Amino acid sequence: MNVSFRILAVTGAIAAFAPPAQAQLVYVGVRAGAGIPTGSFAETGQGASQDPYLKGANPGLGYGLDAGVGLGPLGVYAGLDHINFGCQDQSCASSGKYKLSGISAGVRLGVPLIPLIKPWVKAGITLNEMTGTVGGSATATKITTDRRPGYELGAGVDIPVMVLFNLTPQVRYIGQKLKYSATSAGVTTRGEKRADYYTFDLGFRLRSPF
Repeated sequence: MNVSFRILAVTGAIAAFAPPAQAQLVYVGVRAGAGIPTGSFAETGQGASQDPYLKGANPGLGYGLDAGVGLGPLGVYAGLDHINFGCQDQSCASSGKYKLSGISAGVRLGVPLIPLIKPWVKAGITLNEMTGTVGGSATATKITTDRRPGYELGAGVDIPVMVLFNLTPQVRYIGQKLKYSATSAGVTTRGEKRADYYTFDLGFRLRSPF
């Protein structure tokens, strides 16, 4: 995938130009977990909002990729996300779904605590977009959004497994406001709305100190 290649290329470039006098830690990994909508993205009931789109989302499953470079307690990271949210609210008629995809990048700070496990916090910028459908098959409304910047805040721990691997449970909050287009029967409605959510993930990383 083009985006994955770019993430790894940026990570490699950072590692190549970082000062060689200190120990570095390069890692790549995969993760899977649940996305939990919050705020207006999770609103239910027609009375909650006059805008029927990007609302009533249900928790969904997702996966992602992570890569980063650490230099002492401070590091940089990049990531890739895919999450499938459901939608069974009244605004979604009989059914609906939202599919999110995007990338992220930011800084990660290790928190000295216990030698065996390594807690950390991170903050970064996201670039996400969504596609979706709302309503039954005969009257489905197709929804797309622009890819727009948002932000994420996260925390987790690295738990060593064997020599070069970590298990990494983490929680993140993603805040974003997306511009959408909703098309039904040849008519397009445009708007802007928040689509914030939490994720609870378990990652598996390969680390390579040098």
